[in-house]
Amino acid sequence: MLRFMFVGDSMTIGSAGEHTWRYRMWQHLRATYGGPFKIVGPRETLHDPVTDAPTSYEYAEPGFPLAHLAGWGEGWFHMTPLIRETVKEQRADVLLVSLGLIDLGFYTDARQTDANVRLFVERAREANPRIRMALMPVIPNVRAQGDAPFATSVADFNELLAKAVADLDTARSPLVLATPPASYDVDLDTYDGTHPNARGEHKVAEGFATAMYEAWGLGEPYAA
Repeated sequence: MLRFMFVGDSMTIGSAGEHTWRYRMWQHLRATYGGPFKIVGPRETLHDPVTDAPTSYEYAEPGFPLAHLAGWGEGWFHMTPLIRETVKEQRADVLLVSLGLIDLGFYTDARQTDANVRLFVERAREANPRIRMALMPVIPNVRAQGDAPFATSVADFNELLAKAVADLDTARSPLVLATPPASYDVDLDTYDGTHPNARGEHKVAEGFATAMYEAWGLGEPYAA
């Protein structure tokens, strides 16, 4: 049985009342994977905007596996120290990772964030030498549209992330760069310029699904 773990920030944990791209990805795997799999992770809740804490179980679609490793306001900076023990405890086989916006916005520059990416990969492999990882770059967001230095930082990091994936990819523990479709639009695919709406959730899930299908032959092409 293949064990998938979602790793991410606010776009991955989601808020009360949302489906999240995790749900869209689970639906896709159910329809196309063709074998037993499990969603794993040490956390289950959504972010509650009323309490500003990860305390909500108000998923828009109850019944799908809630497990994840995601947090509102968390990035590579926060997840790298957790990943070795989490992979070990959860016995994860595939990591679907969407991080970086928070790091660049508040904690680390592009090169420091790249260093955390590489350490994250190293630590995940210490827990499971055969783990697979699909890594999402920082996707389009409203801050990058209006803040030129931040946009440059995002572009620099995304280039470094692509290089890290190429550098660290191995036959034993393959890495792949996942990207949302080129049609991803901040105005149409988010509800606030950053967090995906239903359209955006499908497109983020499609980015991961396409990468895994093309690189590893896992599943099939994405169909919303």
